[in-house]
Amino acid sequence: MHVILLGPGYPAEIPFFARGLANVGATVLGVGDQPESELPQLTRESLRGYLRVNSLLDEQAVINAVREWIGALRVDRVESVWEPTVLLAARLREVLGVEGMRLSEVIPFRDKDAMKTAVAAAGLRVPRHLRAGGVRQCREAARQLGFPVVLKPIAGAGSADTFRVNDDDELESVLQKTGHISEMNVEEFIHGEEFTFDTISINGEIAFFNMAWYRPPPIIGRSVEWISPQTVTLRDVDSPELASGRQLGRDVLRALKFQTGFTHMEWYRKPDGEAVFGEIAARPPGARSVDIMNYACDVDLFTGWAEAVVHSRFTQKVKRLYNSAIIFKRAQGAGRIERIEGVEKVMASFGEHIACVDLLPVGAQRRDWKHTLISDGFIVVRHPDLQATMDMADRIGTDVQMFAG
Repeated sequence: MHVILLGPGYPAEIPFFARGLANVGATVLGVGDQPESELPQLTRESLRGYLRVNSLLDEQAVINAVREWIGALRVDRVESVWEPTVLLAARLREVLGVEGMRLSEVIPFRDKDAMKTAVAAAGLRVPRHLRAGGVRQCREAARQLGFPVVLKPIAGAGSADTFRVNDDDELESVLQKTGHISEMNVEEFIHGEEFTFDTISINGEIAFFNMAWYRPPPIIGRSVEWISPQTVTLRDVDSPELASGRQLGRDVLRALKFQTGFTHMEWYRKPDGEAVFGEIAARPPGARSVDIMNYACDVDLFTGWAEAVVHSRFTQKVKRLYNSAIIFKRAQGAGRIERIEGVEKVMASFGEHIACVDLLPVGAQRRDWKHTLISDGFIVVRHPDLQATMDMADRIGTDVQMFAG
């Protein structure tokens, strides 16, 4: 089976999806905008062919180049595991006559306003929302919905360029920051904790699901620099407290008629227990979330996903042994990393429960925390007990410090 994988070199987890496809016997053909020599070694080892294009965002140019490149070769799948190429993958499937989601089926997973409209049409609870193009419409939408509201790009990924707005003054400030975005989704702010419902599905049936908890909610974690945001993959996914979210997730997938592959849904649990839909993407979660699912369940979901899309089966033996938390660290100061404190202390305290330490080394340039949740690195812990997992994660958040200058 020949599988085109779009953008096989970025972000950091995508090479593992390329390897997963190769592991299940697919001939993997990469299409990306990096020189082949600059692809990660794992990607290069997994590919049987590579087409470099000028930009993956120039969809028509990519389609023309791919058609010429493959010639008479039969392609069986076109896969995207990165948000900006989801629509391109759908268009390529249509042009090449390849099985999988078409453009009309993918748009509700990419357009946040169309997404909520489709989910609401199925009778499911979504935030009240309005589409707004330009400053004037954003102002009108905010006042119609009533503060507080959330502004986010119609076609955004994750929580980038997403803001809570409490009043007119904050609205004007946010509108200055988002002037580069042509269309926004303005929606009711939902008070509650934020969780995920992540799935691998095969022909409309869920083969694997995961539930994770954001600590704190992303709209806070992505806006306050000193915070060390956490994503906690939960061991007890069958908890009664999560029942409303589980049901909502299944209902959303049915409403959007998702068939095969990974999805990543975010939802809110209000203080009264009501589950409210947030958004959903037809791709895996980013920010190393698949890694922490693997740590929590002792599985390889990169290969599990590949087996699902290539062979329509899922044979991974899932053991829900641990809660797993990833803690993202941000250096204090600007410039290059000068020192890192506290790692030895937390290793001495609970080293057997630390699954991964991946922090920028001393001398490396600090990353722009506003544009990457990974920030200046992360530490992963896992433990069978949720409270113990959270205690360790909080200790890492406070005791491990990075300094730049």
